[in-house]
Amino acid sequence: MTTTATVNRHRPHLGRKRLRDLGIGLLFISPWLVGFLALQVYPFFASLFYSFTSYSTLEPPRWIGIVNYIQLWEDPRFRTALFNSAYYGIFAVMLNVAGGFLMAVLLNLRMRARSVFRTIFFLPSVTPLVATAVIWLWMFNPQSGVINSLLRLVGVEGPAWLGDPSWSKPALILMSLWSVGTSMLIFLAALQDVPKDMLEAAEIDGAGPLRKMWHITLPVISPVTLFILITGLISALQFFTEVHVMTGGAGSPADSTLMLSIYLWQTAFENFNMGYAAAQAWFLFLLLVMCTALLFRLTRRRVFYGG
Repeated sequence: MTTTATVNRHRPHLGRKRLRDLGIGLLFISPWLVGFLALQVYPFFASLFYSFTSYSTLEPPRWIGIVNYIQLWEDPRFRTALFNSAYYGIFAVMLNVAGGFLMAVLLNLRMRARSVFRTIFFLPSVTPLVATAVIWLWMFNPQSGVINSLLRLVGVEGPAWLGDPSWSKPALILMSLWSVGTSMLIFLAALQDVPKDMLEAAEIDGAGPLRKMWHITLPVISPVTLFILITGLISALQFFTEVHVMTGGAGSPADSTLMLSIYLWQTAFENFNMGYAAAQAWFLFLLLVMCTALLFRLTRRRVFYGG
């Protein structure tokens, strides 16, 4: 009885101490907490509300229900932007994953100056996006660009690249390989964790390099591959800065480079149709969620986690 009474007598004191500690903790994180609520949580829910309104920033928002979402499917430019983003996303992500993996395998081999080569291949990934766009804009120049100049050396007349609707998206996909160093670095770290004893055991059993790669290396690094696929897809569907700099935000030529993010920017900041732009943003968000869920489902039996 005495012990129980003593514990009960100390509980209010412990409760006040925990509340005081909680208050001090909240006080220390209050700058971040205010920024998070004001700059992320509020805009998130405000954009959801505006997507059901007609809002031009010059007049108060007017509730119109799902009209903006219906308009998405009736808007030919939105369908074009959706196709362009899907086209770019599929091929750019596939090349990024394949290129990053092949480069990681090569740079994982024992060679002289291996760290120097790793640094060289990773450096383009940290180049500012605007500088990258300007460099590639010059390289894609039909008359004086590096790419067409090299093609002329072998007797091939290069295309107009960004000036030709048939070649504009392949040009952007080719440019996406510039940042393959990021996925290369992640793959390289994953390759370091492949169990050496499993590779040695497979080699003793007569497995060649390709069999070891297919049956040991790829399954072990499959979680990393899935991570690069998902982050690459999210980045590709939000592709904006480079194409905006290279085309002036117009999606030219003939809307062949009109991405979802570019059309959203045009709707919001050129046409000042914030309600319709918010609906586009939420469509893009839901599309990313569905694509991520689909990737998880399709790779459920092919991704192997340790343990």
